[in-house]
Amino acid sequence: MIKAVIMAGGVGSRLWPLSRASHPKQFLALYGDDSMLQATAKRISGLDIQSSVIICNEEHRFFVAEQLREIDKLGSIILEPVGRNTAPAITLAALSSKDDPLLLVLAADHVIQDQAAFTKAVSDAIPLAEAGKLVTFGIVATQAHTGYGYIKRGEGQGPGFFVDQFVEKPSANVAQSYLESGKYYWNSGMFLFKASRYLEELQKFCPDIFNACESAMAESETDLDFIRINKEKFEACPSESIDYAVMEKTTAAIVVPMNAGWSDIGSWSSLWDISKKDSSGNASQGDVVLRNSKNSYIRTDDKLVVAIGIDDLIVVSTKDVLMIANRNAVEDVKIIAEQLKADSRSESELHREVYRPWGKFDSIDSGSRYQVKRITVRPGAKLSVQMHHHRSEHWVIVSGVAKVTNGDKTFLLSENESTYIPAGVIHALENPGKVQLEMIEVQSGTYLGEDDIVRFEDIYGRVVKLEA
Repeated sequence: MIKAVIMAGGVGSRLWPLSRASHPKQFLALYGDDSMLQATAKRISGLDIQSSVIICNEEHRFFVAEQLREIDKLGSIILEPVGRNTAPAITLAALSSKDDPLLLVLAADHVIQDQAAFTKAVSDAIPLAEAGKLVTFGIVATQAHTGYGYIKRGEGQGPGFFVDQFVEKPSANVAQSYLESGKYYWNSGMFLFKASRYLEELQKFCPDIFNACESAMAESETDLDFIRINKEKFEACPSESIDYAVMEKTTAAIVVPMNAGWSDIGSWSSLWDISKKDSSGNASQGDVVLRNSKNSYIRTDDKLVVAIGIDDLIVVSTKDVLMIANRNAVEDVKIIAEQLKADSRSESELHREVYRPWGKFDSIDSGSRYQVKRITVRPGAKLSVQMHHHRSEHWVIVSGVAKVTNGDKTFLLSENESTYIPAGVIHALENPGKVQLEMIEVQSGTYLGEDDIVRFEDIYGRVVKLEA
């Protein structure tokens, strides 16, 4: 029996401005029509997977639930109260498992272009894992990449090899020597092993991680689709990767080669590498017009982008940011994202279009005492019953039907109808229909921040005085 463990944490700041803290890359459709999480969940359909568990943080829980529900792949969802790296995350999944399954550990933000090769590599590894080995999948290197860690293979063992050494990201010359030797693989961060064997080795080498996770799981609670881990107990857990905690210390580590068109899309240049290109080496997505340009990646989500006479550039246009970078300098994107965060710029955290459990809103205009949002509410969804101290709101229905609570009155509004909600009045919004509700909200007042909300009821379990 195989249980899939999909790790969906992380921010992906090297792919800013598309990937941001509130909406990171694993929930974006960067390669193909599905989000990376959805593509990962679909990828395991060729295997005999009995169950799955997704590990994410509190903020992203509704992204996970909704995206997996869209493709009918919903499994259990473990919420990490704080990030503690991969070893504790996998430990939570192992401790939550019954009947000692094989755990197939995958990251939610990888691309696999050859599904058949992926399935074969995992299938080849199953007998090794069943025999008590801890299998990691080594990607057959295609270039002297300096952005990946490497695994050096040792003596052969069935379809794989004993792990001789894990190696950190090398210099260019060292990476070239690895490639030429044919004995080194890229470290994919994918694993297959029995839950009990992983826990056994973890207890041997890092008992503090095991004990903290066991205590946190013992006091976990179930909430809707989610398993909430005890925060206080989990905060005491050391932060450590599975490589450092177990794989580099155990004598049972096996590497199975995988040649499946793998990429972790760690930067804009790596996305350009795997994208379909025109005859001039340009990859583009969205409304893009090119002339006399070469070897560039251009992506736009909201407007026409015209590029003339550019070479080796990354151009990314979102609703609130335009980024232009040399294709060979994209590692500095993370530095810019960190600088914006240090400067408390909202662009480091949020998109202009913000997703919520009930739908999304787009802040289309704002001034010193007003803000205009386009609000989309999913069928059957409902915003919290709430009140604002400092702002009033005008709601204008664009399409669909809204069930509105405005003070002591509840009524329906249809297209071209509106209502006014003064500051201090308790109100709520619900979509009782079968199509999306589209609405324009005009806010006015002395303070328009998202923290000016007092919640009285919320079907999504969110706490009082937080974002809408």
